[in-house]
Amino acid sequence: MSSAQDPFYIVKEEIQESIDKLQTTFHQWEQTPSNTGERVHLTKELIAGCESIEWQVDELDKAIGVASRDPSWYGIDEVELEKRRRWTSTARNQVGTVRKAVEAGKEQTNLVGANLNGMRKELMRVPIDSSYLAGKSTQYVAHDNDDFISSESDRQMLLIKQQDEELDELSASVERIGDVGLTIHEELLGQEKILDELGLEMDSTSNRLDFVQKKVALVMKKAGAKGQLMMIVGLVILFIVLFVLVFFT
Repeated sequence: MSSAQDPFYIVKEEIQESIDKLQTTFHQWEQTPSNTGERVHLTKELIAGCESIEWQVDELDKAIGVASRDPSWYGIDEVELEKRRRWTSTARNQVGTVRKAVEAGKEQTNLVGANLNGMRKELMRVPIDSSYLAGKSTQYVAHDNDDFISSESDRQMLLIKQQDEELDELSASVERIGDVGLTIHEELLGQEKILDELGLEMDSTSNRLDFVQKKVALVMKKAGAKGQLMMIVGLVILFIVLFVLVFFT
């Protein structure tokens, strides 16, 4: 089976595209300042992408394990199996590196956020001059509240839209893997049918051979010792004639 038709290489190409996209997003994540809405969104996207790719690599490893039980059945050898195992190991290491970096950055961001919250609480304990509160215009307070609510609403809508896009991509990836599974299933059914036909032909040939052997034994039995000797002499003469015709003419 050529690599273009091998289900392994079809799934491998899909996973490699996901890894390339993951690394591009990771570079964008590294350049984005922490404690921003975009950094939070990229963190969630990277973790979800790592989980999806790890699951796909695990499924591919299971398929390699099944093929390793009887490589000749699938038309591959141990060298090809080892090559596939090395690729899945490399892919898992790439995704693991990205995931560790993102999770470490997430923990650092959470720690900074906790420190900021502590500072806010301390500031809230400081007495505030009542004259300052009296001088604050109610109109400006309402305006700030409206801006904050509008900004939060826009951010939430953006996050929901991005999550919907990620779910659509994940659904498409799962559907492609399902199609590949169906292709493998159909290929196995076709090979099983071919083996069944080959088994039937071998049984038929074996029956014919047994019939011929029985006929020969019956003829030899009827001919007796003298007849068998004559047949042997005749075969030897025929062999000599054929030998002379082939090598001396």
